[in-house]
Amino acid sequence: MLQFRDMYAHETTLRVRYGETDAMGYVYHGNYAEWLEVARVELLREIGMPYTCFEKLDIIMPVREMSIRYLKPAHYDELITIRTFLDQLPAFRVQLRYELYNEELELISTAQVLLVPYNRSRKKPCMPPEDFLKLLNPYFRDVKPLKVLECL
Repeated sequence: MLQFRDMYAHETTLRVRYGETDAMGYVYHGNYAEWLEVARVELLREIGMPYTCFEKLDIIMPVREMSIRYLKPAHYDELITIRTFLDQLPAFRVQLRYELYNEELELISTAQVLLVPYNRSRKKPCMPPEDFLKLLNPYFRDVKPLKVLECL
């Protein structure tokens, strides 16, 4: 985890696979959405509430909006670092911000994703689980984080 005040930040890395590149030798633009999902899932796992915990509570978090800005191409076999930021405590929406860097630590892409917690049974938006908010609360109030949930 990266240390910032009044936000939660996470960093993950992945290596560009050959099958993710296009005829120009660049990473195909559609693969970035999958990379953002990988980073999002790892952020949730690090917080202490993996996505499987949400599913056990009958909550899913579909993507409502996504925007990606491509600044430089990523290439085969490069190690990409994805920094994911949760700039505010979630409510009826979860807004994530991303920065993607190449091995030279050049910013190659930025993105934003808006998720909506959704109760699958009731078929309507809902607040995120209280346990999730409790795990995040310390990062927005400058106190120590709570212990990891045992929900797996």
